[in-house]
Amino acid sequence: MTLQYQYPEHLRHTLKTLPSSPGVYIFYGSDQSFPLYIGKSINIRSRVQSHFRTQSEAKLLHMTTRIEFHQTIGEIGALLLESQLIKNHSPLFNKRLRVTRKLCSLRITDQTTQFVFSSETDFTNVKGLFGLFKTRHAAIDQLRELADKEQLCCGVLGLEKLTAGRPCFRFSLNKCAGACCGKETIERHQERLRSSLESIRVRSWPYPGRIALKEKSGDQTEYHILNNWLYLGTVNSLESGKAMVTPPSHFDRDSYKILCRYVFQSDSVKIIELD
Repeated sequence: MTLQYQYPEHLRHTLKTLPSSPGVYIFYGSDQSFPLYIGKSINIRSRVQSHFRTQSEAKLLHMTTRIEFHQTIGEIGALLLESQLIKNHSPLFNKRLRVTRKLCSLRITDQTTQFVFSSETDFTNVKGLFGLFKTRHAAIDQLRELADKEQLCCGVLGLEKLTAGRPCFRFSLNKCAGACCGKETIERHQERLRSSLESIRVRSWPYPGRIALKEKSGDQTEYHILNNWLYLGTVNSLESGKAMVTPPSHFDRDSYKILCRYVFQSDSVKIIELD
């Protein structure tokens, strides 16, 4: 039997104390050391109110005893801080943005398609990689989908075993253009594969070292410091940013996506090279 949703009256007063500004909010339960949920918004109060109206989140709200918030001056700061806090604390109810220790990508050469893993290769500066997949299985699914769409050969892709001198089964069904039997060159097949994956080509870190993302709101300014796709923190001055030290490098998928989607596609955030 489904329990009837009840408005979290014990949090009503807390809701009134939340600001209508950008930032990150944190739901805590009885154990104040480990968050239940971490979220971000350009309007913290409005976003938390939406949780209160969502029946599917009744369990989270029932367990919550306190809501904490950290204000930022803009959306970029909120996105980066949310990602960092979730990785650091692994909240019970967050499924996105948790640390992905072993990403998988595709390296396309003129002759082969290889699965490459972040545990073995630093994705930060390696060229010729396509896709940031959480598992090898997810990368295979992408290749199979492209094979059907573009008449690529699953044998040449390494997804099925080929018999020497014989075309693959999909060729007889007109689902393969014939790279397995000489109807299409391997080089041409691989070029079509690269073209199909171009939208998910992995970018190399485009700067010599650390950068500061300058975000302004009115007379307030924040500098978000990053290096090799890794978010180091937010400071109020460039001098403080230059003093920040980069920890041992590891590729951060979420910071990568935030920069590619919200920064490189916009003229509103100024990028300052620090090194």
